[in-house]
Amino acid sequence: MMKLNHQATIDMDSTSAIPKYISHIKERETKEGYVFQSNDEHCMDVAKLAEQFASEFGMGNWGYILGLLHDKGKEKKEFQEYIQDVNGIPGHKHWTQMGKAHSYVGAILAKQLFPSVYPMLSYPIMGHHSELDDYYNFQKKMSGVIPDEVTHCNITTSLSIPGSLRGLSAFDYGTVIRMLFSCLKDADNLCTEKFMRPEKYILRGNKMSIPEMLDKLERHLQTLNEKSVVSDVNTIRKRVQDICRLESNGKKGFYGLTVPTGGGKTLSSILWALLHAKRNHQKRIIIAIPYTSIIVQTASILKEIFGEENVLEHHCNFNVEDATDDEEEREKIALATENWDYPIIVTTNVRLFESMFSNKRSDCRKLHNIANSVIILDEVQALPIGFLQPIISTLKLYKQVFGVSVLFTTASQPILCGQHVSWGLSKLNGIDEKDWHEIIPADEKLHDKLRRVEIHADKEVSTYDDIANRMAEHSRVLCIVNSRKDAQEIFKKLPKEGLRIHLSRLMYPEHVSSKIEEIKKALKSDCPIIRVVSTQLVEAGVDIDFPVVFRQEAGLDSILQAAGRCNREGKIEIGNTYVFKLHEQSSKGSLGKAIAAYHQFKIEWKHYDWLSPVAMNRYFRNLYATATFDKNKIEKDCKNSPNAGCLTFDFETIHKKFKMIADDGIGVVVLNSDNKDLIQEVKTIGVIDYRTIKHLGKYTVNIRERDFEQLKKDHSIEEIVKMSGIYCTQKENQYDPDIGLLFKNLYLEETYIIDNN
Repeated sequence: MMKLNHQATIDMDSTSAIPKYISHIKERETKEGYVFQSNDEHCMDVAKLAEQFASEFGMGNWGYILGLLHDKGKEKKEFQEYIQDVNGIPGHKHWTQMGKAHSYVGAILAKQLFPSVYPMLSYPIMGHHSELDDYYNFQKKMSGVIPDEVTHCNITTSLSIPGSLRGLSAFDYGTVIRMLFSCLKDADNLCTEKFMRPEKYILRGNKMSIPEMLDKLERHLQTLNEKSVVSDVNTIRKRVQDICRLESNGKKGFYGLTVPTGGGKTLSSILWALLHAKRNHQKRIIIAIPYTSIIVQTASILKEIFGEENVLEHHCNFNVEDATDDEEEREKIALATENWDYPIIVTTNVRLFESMFSNKRSDCRKLHNIANSVIILDEVQALPIGFLQPIISTLKLYKQVFGVSVLFTTASQPILCGQHVSWGLSKLNGIDEKDWHEIIPADEKLHDKLRRVEIHADKEVSTYDDIANRMAEHSRVLCIVNSRKDAQEIFKKLPKEGLRIHLSRLMYPEHVSSKIEEIKKALKSDCPIIRVVSTQLVEAGVDIDFPVVFRQEAGLDSILQAAGRCNREGKIEIGNTYVFKLHEQSSKGSLGKAIAAYHQFKIEWKHYDWLSPVAMNRYFRNLYATATFDKNKIEKDCKNSPNAGCLTFDFETIHKKFKMIADDGIGVVVLNSDNKDLIQEVKTIGVIDYRTIKHLGKYTVNIRERDFEQLKKDHSIEEIVKMSGIYCTQKENQYDPDIGLLFKNLYLEETYIIDNN
């Protein structure tokens, strides 16, 4: 809200009539007088827009009532005094901080009007200016009293639980409440923005339709096919595209696209999604990816095809300031990150699923724009098994109630259908097999047709020296390991000749990206020696091609992903991937379980094809035998149903529990020649804003707390601005251009994105 001068004189000739109940006040563009929006007008606008949003999943009347009731509390005398006082209208200074609170009024009215289903309405209304509460806090707020001055709400519409929701669990109802919350929150924000900031509001929308995007993609594919050389690989890629066309006419549901590395999965999945969306009248494509390297690569490809104005890239390492020089386009992108109102969204698994389980306004606001869309889950094998049950349960509800189709894409498809019980009696209730459709039929035998690699498993344990010496026997070779420490030790022992590159998350994102581009250019050149040692960050999706790959023992899915960086384009008859075990190999946590499942697989599968879908199925069955599918017991935190008049649902608790990545990394900004002027400027001003934080994110390394404390103790880092919690290195030589941030106690590389935005 725009702050106006408290001493201003009200010129009634240039000021619109003051309504009995004010919702918003803004200064005229001429700076002479004010414009008022009545509360009735605002509530009606929100009701109509929330109705439109909720109609996407058959609950338009629920959205309408949410809009009508959400700001009834603004009729309170104290709120009216507050809104006039803070906007400079004299004589209205009798309000209190408690008095301006108003959300509870609409929530209580909802209970009075719709007692049998009130939680579905009251939770969203109560939270629209704060967040969705746990049950105890929610009930405490519901004990408030409606002031006498609030007018009677004459709503004749009756509500009952829609047929699509009957028989749902309390957990499912929590998801429905979040969706209704999203409809209300986005409608409220947009209507407020339209009145207060029309110049901002007008920048939204006006994007390309699904049919228009499909036409663009078809033209792009035709151009690619015309330019491509005749080869077995390109023939197979064209075949995959043709099958995706044929298999896109199905109804909304769950689909699998299992294509070996190099089979053109990215463009084929987009083609299928656009055709499927057109057929089912779905409105957008949402692509969720576990690795930043793939996100940046995929977004770049899609922006080239569809234009930057139609593809929203939304993850922690994306800075809108770097996206374009056009100020208006930057504003459009920034606005779209609020509610995902773009035809194509490219984001992280973390951001997508943590939003689905969040209680925060900023996270939930976008959820209604996921309804009636196609979700592509790329590299689906990377979904954390400990959260697999709540993820699958939520996706099943999104399909059943919210009209979503889900495409699971990978070269190593996990088992997501049927029921699985681990030795610890943890149970996975997967997708019903009749609801699952595999796009590429088994008789296509793509893994045979795209066979370009042989996998060799070492029987002996190796040292760092052993692996470095074996790498030195090859002129172009990639080695992927499980930890930052292992990557550094092997890299140090490589011969100092040709191009030697180390990659890990001890390097800041901008540095990693530049090194990957350097590798790609070198591979396309006549550079004679290219040796790369990396953690898992290049394992999946990064478009690099080596004739020889070494992979430290891990899960079979990770080994196959690493093998996908070997002879990717089929330039030689057969490439070789060597799986090795180190003397100092760690086998803790999820990595340890994956390695154990791999060892069991080797015993059972000695003489069979490791690259086949059947082999991957066997590996995942071994992995699931020791798994816990809902490690934080998220689904068990939900009790009762709204028909009982009480939904015991702890939204805040579940938000805290559903963290796909443990939030134990502390970011340290690396001081270098590219950012030192900015850091000095921030220190001088003494203020650090959000945009600056985003910009510095490109130069940030996440480290463990004990390493952070050691750097503080050594006076190696300093807080950029006092009390900001943002630290940077003191000297440029604390960062090695080859291996990254310098400190002790290196730890296992995370395979998912730490996404704290």
